[in-house]
Amino acid sequence: MTIYTAIESEQVAWISEAMARAVPEADIVWVRGSTGVITDRLLAERDAPGADIAFGIGASSLMLLEMADLLAEYRPAGVERLRSFFLDQTPPYTWTGMDAYVGAICFNTEAAKASGLLRPVLWRELLAPGFKGQIVMPDPNLSGTGFLLVAGWLQSMGEAAAWTFMDALHENVAAYLPSGSAPCREAGRGTYAAGLSFDMRATTERASGSPIEIIVPIDGVGWEQEAFAMLRTARRPDLARRILDWAASREANEIYARSFAIVAHPDVAGANPDYPAHAEARMAKIDLRWEAEHRERILREWTRRYGSKTRP
Repeated sequence: MTIYTAIESEQVAWISEAMARAVPEADIVWVRGSTGVITDRLLAERDAPGADIAFGIGASSLMLLEMADLLAEYRPAGVERLRSFFLDQTPPYTWTGMDAYVGAICFNTEAAKASGLLRPVLWRELLAPGFKGQIVMPDPNLSGTGFLLVAGWLQSMGEAAAWTFMDALHENVAAYLPSGSAPCREAGRGTYAAGLSFDMRATTERASGSPIEIIVPIDGVGWEQEAFAMLRTARRPDLARRILDWAASREANEIYARSFAIVAHPDVAGANPDYPAHAEARMAKIDLRWEAEHRERILREWTRRYGSKTRP
C-alpha cells in the first residue's frame, strides 16, 4: 500500500507505527510532501495513480480530487461518532476529516522589540511601514497553509478587498517560503519578526523555546482540515478500507491530538498549554468546496501578482 501524505514528519512516525499494529498485513510505503505538491502530483498521476490512499491532505484538495473522479466512495466504520464538521457533506461520500488547523502569526517578541514593532491583532496591522522586510509567509502553490491564508482572506474580506490587502502586504513580505512550517521556524530564529504559519507549528516552536507569541487575528483566520480518502484505483481496496476504518477511530484521533488541538472525535482534545484558547472561535466562515472549485484561478492570479518573491 502506498500512502501520499502532507502530515509533519514526526506525525508519520507515530501514525505509521499505530497503523501497522491495526492492519499488520499491509506493507505501507509513505510518500510525504507539502499539500500543494501532493495535490498536484495526484492530479498529474490521474491516468496511473501511484497512491492507494491520500492521508492528511487538505479537505479542499480532496474535494478537487473528487471532482476529478479520483476518489473511491467509502464511509469508514465509526464516522457517525465524529463531529459532523469533519464529514463529507456532499454525496458520494469519499473523504473524512481528521483535524483542523488555522492560520496564525508567529511573532518574535525579541526581534519586534529591537525593530520597534507593535504586536499586530488585526491582519491590516501587518501593513505598517515598520514591517517592511520583516514578514515571511508560505507560497500557496506549494503549501496548504499558504493557500488557506489566501483563500481565507478572499472569503472573509471579499475578493476585491483581499487582493488590495495582499498587494499592500506584498510590499512588506521579504519572501514566500515553500512550506507552511518554514515561516514560523524563520520567525522563531529571529530572522524575521513575523512568520505567517499555522497554529500547531507555532505551539511547537514556542514549546522549543523560541521567543514567539502566537497571534490569531481577531478579524478572522482561514483554516483547513486534514483528511483522508481512498483512491478509486487502490490496488488492495480491502486493506485500504481497513486503514480508513482505523483512521476514523478514537485511537487514531488520540494520536492526531498530540499535534492538533482540534480533532474530529468529540471526546478527544489536544492538551497544549501554549495553544490560544480563542483560535477555534476566530475561524472565518469559509467554504472549502468554493476553494476547491477556484483553486486554479486563485493560484494563477496570486502567482501573477506576487510570484517574484517566491523562494524555491
